[in-house]
Amino acid sequence: MNVRIISGRFGGRKIDAPDNDRTHPMGERIRNALFNSIGQEIAGKEILDVFAGTGSIGLEALSRGARHVTFVERDRLAQKILAKNIISLGAEEQTAIIRTSAANWLATKADVSFDIIFADPPYHDPQFSTASKLFGLLKPGGLMVLSHPGRGEVPTKTGVVVVDNRSYGNAYLTFYRREDT
Repeated sequence: MNVRIISGRFGGRKIDAPDNDRTHPMGERIRNALFNSIGQEIAGKEILDVFAGTGSIGLEALSRGARHVTFVERDRLAQKILAKNIISLGAEEQTAIIRTSAANWLATKADVSFDIIFADPPYHDPQFSTASKLFGLLKPGGLMVLSHPGRGEVPTKTGVVVVDNRSYGNAYLTFYRREDT
């Protein structure tokens, strides 16, 4: 299975995705809408792509001018495909792959922060408790986009506000902004 990078310097290039249900890359229509809404914020930014899978979201951000993308992925097959996709795009210098679960990484990570965080956990296991810990990695004014199923409760934290909610069929995107401190 192939996924297409939509726009930017890698626009039109295809990246690999596994032919199984362990990873499910965000659909092109949703990715396109996401990046059309936040595209002006990407250039020169430090990005975190958690539950990265094939890397389609982070690689789209890199294609659109992000300075660096850190990917966090625990699935070994997805890690291999992600590494292959990074190499095929020649993006090794602008990326890092953290090969563990998001929860494990959050428990051991150094003092790091990001301008934009994309969190696209598996829909069968949305891991909202892990997602809520990601808020602590946002730089002041930083943006986090959480992909999740359904309109139910989403994580919240003092100092981080929901600035937008969008639905695309059974996929929902919640946009958070860390208030300047």
